[in-house]
Amino acid sequence: MVSKNVLKQLWQLRQKKFRKQHDLFAVEGKKAIATFLEHGFDLVHSFAIEKDTDNTIAVEMISANDMKKLSSLSTPTSHWAAFKLPLANTFAAQPLNLALDGIRDPGNMGTIIRLCDWFGIHQLICSADTVDCFNPKVVQASMGSLAKVHVHYVDLVTFVAEHNLVAVGTDMQGDNVYTTTLPANAVLVLGNEGQGISKAVKSILQQSVSIPSVGNPAAESLNVAMATAILLSEFGRKK
Repeated sequence: MVSKNVLKQLWQLRQKKFRKQHDLFAVEGKKAIATFLEHGFDLVHSFAIEKDTDNTIAVEMISANDMKKLSSLSTPTSHWAAFKLPLANTFAAQPLNLALDGIRDPGNMGTIIRLCDWFGIHQLICSADTVDCFNPKVVQASMGSLAKVHVHYVDLVTFVAEHNLVAVGTDMQGDNVYTTTLPANAVLVLGNEGQGISKAVKSILQQSVSIPSVGNPAAESLNVAMATAILLSEFGRKK
């Protein structure tokens, strides 16, 4: 039976400082847990409130009440696990590179990670103030794709220079995405949900692109995850 002390430590994984302290992050849902296992992540704790008929994941049984304490969801799933944080790996430029500058919403971040997985982007570049990819809400929104996309937290200005990348931002007055091509070493930069791309990163942009409205030109700008989907689809098609 899992102790109250262990439950308390695992509950703390909701906060970044404790994820670093314990070197662990949480994953909820049997399918997501299986995906992280399949991609070589080290499983440390695994709990369930019901027995598996297929026995694909070794679990310790806990009560529904204890699962509710662990879960960050309003309706907990039947499975919860803690994995070791992965080691950092070396960045290598890809046919299409993506950078996030100050993205704060966990749902947006998780969705963008799913989009990276879908469009074959295996390394995602993020500013230091972008939401932690191991935030439980990000992990949940990524639907297992975080197991396949490595996220680098860097100083974007320095990183772009060191890797000889051409920074391409998004702007309402930028070049039409449907008639524009990107340099071979381009990195698409998506900015904060409310403030857009930071002043420091704007200073290194060599090009800007926009997604034209074909409906109401006075409509609110696109959600950052929606914009990412359109950009990756269009530039991925051209690549």
